[in-house]
Amino acid sequence: MEATQIFTISIYSENNVGLLNRISAIFLKRHINIRSLNTSPSEIENVFRFVIVVKMTEEKVKKVVKQLEKQIEVIKAFYHTDEETIYQESALYKVKSDSLFDERHIQNIIKDSHANIVTVSRDFFVIEKTGFRHETEKLYEDLAPYGLLQFVRSGRISVTKTPMEISDILK
Repeated sequence: MEATQIFTISIYSENNVGLLNRISAIFLKRHINIRSLNTSPSEIENVFRFVIVVKMTEEKVKKVVKQLEKQIEVIKAFYHTDEETIYQESALYKVKSDSLFDERHIQNIIKDSHANIVTVSRDFFVIEKTGFRHETEKLYEDLAPYGLLQFVRSGRISVTKTPMEISDILK
């Protein structure tokens, strides 16, 4: 039996209403859990890019990519392993302000994790951390005892190590 692994699926598409719903339905029909989803404009004007992270076999990911490409608005879909991509996530942590001033240790946590303080107010401060999932989770665990008020993490963003040549496809 083929082993499951993490794949990053990149979908280049037009930006049309309902496309996200149809894309998620493809995963739903196959009982595939989406671990991360991000969408944004791509490097090509008027073309958007979905970045979806899943764990499955290569055989299944090939079938999913073929099904995704059948959607009218989808220009091209690709899949890559973690070794074939450069990827990051971003996280924001909202913490009670008194922790910043009363607990000097928290400043060391921020510095050691290579995070940045984005804003400071009377009641709270916000820290931003970009890195791998295990790094954002570690900072979460380190900050939790100091009054973590809110936490949010982005989906994976990634670029491939080799060209996807989507611009050539569009020419």
